[in-house]
Amino acid sequence: MEKILPWFFLKSVPGIGNHTFKRLFDHFSSPDLVLQSTYNELLQVEGMTRRLASAIKKHKLPDRVRRELDNTIQRGYRIITMSDSEYPPLLLHIPDPPPFLYVYGSLNTSAGCIAVVGSRNATSYGVSTTIRLCSDLASRKMTVVSGMAIGIDTAAHEGALKGRGKTIAVLGSGFERVYPAQNLKLFHKIAENGAVITEFPLNTEPEAHNFPLRNRVISGICLGTVIVEATKKSGSLITARLAAEQNREVFAVPGSIQSFKSTGTHTLIKQGAKLVEHAQDIIEELSPLIVANAGEDNADKNKITETVDPLSPDESIVFDALGPYPLHIDDLVHKISIEPGKLLSTLLMLELKGLVLQSPGKYFTKSEK
Repeated sequence: MEKILPWFFLKSVPGIGNHTFKRLFDHFSSPDLVLQSTYNELLQVEGMTRRLASAIKKHKLPDRVRRELDNTIQRGYRIITMSDSEYPPLLLHIPDPPPFLYVYGSLNTSAGCIAVVGSRNATSYGVSTTIRLCSDLASRKMTVVSGMAIGIDTAAHEGALKGRGKTIAVLGSGFERVYPAQNLKLFHKIAENGAVITEFPLNTEPEAHNFPLRNRVISGICLGTVIVEATKKSGSLITARLAAEQNREVFAVPGSIQSFKSTGTHTLIKQGAKLVEHAQDIIEELSPLIVANAGEDNADKNKITETVDPLSPDESIVFDALGPYPLHIDDLVHKISIEPGKLLSTLLMLELKGLVLQSPGKYFTKSEK
């Protein structure tokens, strides 16, 4: 704890934000040396004012800082700082990296990280596409990073876990204020198969202004960011903008031209984001930046193949009438002129074969395999 205390001490000085902390760290190489420096030595740091230099020299360690450290250790969490080898190296290259991170689990970004984010109010198409994409990425040894929000973020983590890979969640709150609360079980599951991280103290509430800060960390630790289902005003576009500003790759999954939930992703594609249909689209783009996995013979080796029983004539008609976006059973009846009872039994058989998904309200879509 004592070696971490100077980091907390310096961060608690009024006026020391992440930008200023990074300048001090770059100049002195450690918080200890910052605190040991003279007033005149502090003034040599870029952007340092006399007022701020004086505040550093006069600062007293608040009692809350020691309590925060004690509580962090007692609850089984860890703190990693910018000088630790476990700290994500790419994050050091952004203008305002967090001086330290709270970590729950095992943080390892050496295999290459890809961020996958999108709408909280996702469609079944967005969720199923995200699960498939992230499962494939995880099976190819990429670490999937997201924000553990409901919708696309949750699907990204679940997809990575389904692919038996690693995933990292970046929170916009403290570990004692997991948000959303319904993802508490996922919070622990991610820590068992990767890590949950945050820059916020344990009891920080999930306030709105925390999430843009969270987003810069999501994009900052990754080689690229994938956007799935985003409207023109989606918060996910902030992550995409931050990724571009950090000189990282930006990818977008297309949706229906009739769906307003994909207007933001389509705008990104028009602006130069790479269109993504499969995990291989991402792997190919990032391959120069990723260390190739030993013994990998071809791009298809990790694809999962399943044997499905042949479809009956009725099943083929119903399956062909469905698409990736939800269709109500009444509309399906009119579309293919089939008796409702027969249609329901056929849909049930397609569900049992894993080819069709049913959403609340009797909406049906093709399953993304």
